Amino acid sequence: MGKLDGKVAVITGAARGQGRSHAVALAAQGADIIALDICADIDTNLYALASWDDLEETRRLVEKEGRRCVASVADVREPTQLRQAIEKGVTELGGLHIVVANAGICPLGDVPRKAFLDAVDVDLVGVINTVSAAYPHLSSGASIIATGSVAALMKGGTDNPALGAGGAGYTHAKKGVTQFVHDLALALAPESIRVNAVHPTNCNTAMLHSDGMYKVFRPDLESPGREDAEGAFYSNQPMPVPWVEPADISNAVVFLASDDAKFVTGLQMKVDAGTAIPHTQAYANR
Repeated sequence: MGKLDGKVAVITGAARGQGRSHAVALAAQGADIIALDICADIDTNLYALASWDDLEETRRLVEKEGRRCVASVADVREPTQLRQAIEKGVTELGGLHIVVANAGICPLGDVPRKAFLDAVDVDLVGVINTVSAAYPHLSSGASIIATGSVAALMKGGTDNPALGAGGAGYTHAKKGVTQFVHDLALALAPESIRVNAVHPTNCNTAMLHSDGMYKVFRPDLESPGREDAEGAFYSNQPMPVPWVEPADISNAVVFLASDDAKFVTGLQMKVDAGTAIPHTQAYANR
C-alpha cells in the first residue's frame, strides 16, 4: 500500500532533475504519472535542457515502479500544448489528483535581455498555465504543488545586476510563484483543493552544474568549472552541505501530495538547509 494509491499526477519538467525524481517518488507511492517536458533548448538559457530520450528514461523508471506513465512533449509557455497533453493523460489514466508545476530555467550570465522574459514565461507563466490546464480535471482532495526557489525568499539571491537579465527574470518569476500559491490556496480552499510551494536551495541538477551558475559562485575566475565552484556552494547554506539532492525535494512533494498533508495549504515549504533563515524574522508571541 502506498500513500498515493489510485492517484494520477501530472509533472512538468519531468524529463530529468527534480521533475524525474518527483515522478519516480510519486510512482513509488502508487501514483500513475503524466510526464511532460519541452524536450528542446531555449536560446537564452546557456545550459542544455532535457531531450526526448531523457523523458523516455523517466517513463521507463516510473514503469519500473509498477506504475503507468503517459509521457508527452509540451512547452509550459504554450497553454494549448499543456491542455492537450493533460487531456491525453487523463483519458488514458482515468483522472487527475496531483499537479506538480516544476518546469524551470535559470538563464544566468551574459545573455540577451530577452532572457528576463524567457525566465518569467517558463518559471511563472508556465506554472500558471499548468495549473489552469489541470484545474478542470481536479476535484476535492486534489493537491497542487509549485516549485519556487529559496532565492525568491531572500534579497540578493539571483537579482544581482551582475547576473544579467535572466537572473532578474528568475527572481521576479519565483517571487511571483510565491504570491500565486498564497492567493490561489485561499481561492481554492472552499473546494478542498490544496496549493503549496516547495522552495529548494542549491539542488544537485544540471541547472546548478552549469557554466552560468559556476560564475555566480566564483565571479573571481574568468572560466570557473565544477571543481572551482563546489567549495563556494557551501556558502549558501548554514548547514554544512553544498547542495541538496532531488530526492530531498521529492520527499517534500510526496508529503504535500498525500493525505498526510490533507489540511496543509498555502505553505511556502523551504528545503534549503537553513539558507533563508538569516533573511527572515521570527516573531515572538505577544
